[in-house]
Amino acid sequence: MEEDEREILVPMNKSMSSDYQTHEGEGELKRFRSGLTWMFLDQSNLWRAGLSWSIFFLLTIGVPLVSHFVFSCSSCDQVHRRPFDAIVQLSLSIFATLSFVSLSCFARRYGVRRFLFLDKLFDVSDKVHQGYTDQLHRSLKLLSAFVLPCFVADGAYKIWWFISGGTQIPYFGNIYLSNTIACTLLMCSWLYRTSIFFLVCVLFRLICYLQILRLEDFSKVFERESDVDSILKEHLSIRRNLKIISHRFRLFILLTVILVTASQFTSLLVTTETGSMVNIFTAGDLALCSITLVTGLFICLRSAAKITHRAQSITCLAAKWHACATINTFDDLDDETPKNQINSSQQVFPVNAHWESDNDEGDAEDELDNTNMVPIHAHTISYQKRQALVSYFENNRAGITVYGFMLDRSSLHTIFAIQMSLTLWILNKTIGIS
Repeated sequence: MEEDEREILVPMNKSMSSDYQTHEGEGELKRFRSGLTWMFLDQSNLWRAGLSWSIFFLLTIGVPLVSHFVFSCSSCDQVHRRPFDAIVQLSLSIFATLSFVSLSCFARRYGVRRFLFLDKLFDVSDKVHQGYTDQLHRSLKLLSAFVLPCFVADGAYKIWWFISGGTQIPYFGNIYLSNTIACTLLMCSWLYRTSIFFLVCVLFRLICYLQILRLEDFSKVFERESDVDSILKEHLSIRRNLKIISHRFRLFILLTVILVTASQFTSLLVTTETGSMVNIFTAGDLALCSITLVTGLFICLRSAAKITHRAQSITCLAAKWHACATINTFDDLDDETPKNQINSSQQVFPVNAHWESDNDEGDAEDELDNTNMVPIHAHTISYQKRQALVSYFENNRAGITVYGFMLDRSSLHTIFAIQMSLTLWILNKTIGIS
């Protein structure tokens, strides 16, 4: 009777846990959608889509274009001139357009639930589900942490510019009302454009974090008795998700790398040329724009490299598991050490002791290179199956790719080397000549 009750309670508990996870995921999804609504990015119906596109054209194209020609202030004093305004407005508008079009395509093609991989959470563990729910809840807070400091700095600069400029800044009708409206529109335009760009970067980080959680959970299969079929099936599922993420974000990442590089080199060229007047008043907007764009690019590249490193670390873990199992098998055949002594002397391999921290990835790499042995069970997988599984991991490396180009640490080093070479070349042409 007790066994029958236990068998009935297990599926009931699983069903209750699944219902709770679904309800919790719905709550986080509603909060996320409400955040998109407040940012005028919700395109769930025709009216909201029209409002979203109208706000986009107003704050991304209309306001920057008018402000550049109206407030160029060529007759102003040196403190209130804006010689680099064209680069700032063009850079922010291009990245806002790229981000807005990407978000619109994602929402129309996949929907919010499918885009955020919420439909894939029904077959994951409670730990993965809870971790992803927490990250989804923190994503908008993280977005605010990146956007608000830049917005405060830009707002302070624009308020000072309009107040101290006086009558030399063009105005219409009442100077105070005109400057207030113009300053408000410029600040809203800056906030809107930077928020959209950071939103796509934060969403990419969020989706990558889900796969990191799944990899952490997947790595535990080497600590318990598992068969090759279940290991291979789970890894194929994770690898397929990484391919989907790569396919969705590859154009955005590629264009972000190219456009950020072009924007920064253009800024470097105009600020280092002969006769260029660079100070906190004339180049403050440009410096803030550069910080914003480089930070967004850093979020994307770091997230991609981090998940690629974690995915490829599975190969090292599988090879260690295979070696420990093979050594244990030959020890049993040679009767060198009793089996119970082997099991009692081995330590459980802490697969992901440092994976949840935000420290440097070198900690996780050192943890994988430790000397702890993987626990071997009495009925372990045969040598041929283990060898086939390790060969599969070695020849099917998973990670984030951009048109077949793997975004790992070596790729980041290559990108950094190319940009450093171009930077030194530009400095040689500008500072060297002057």
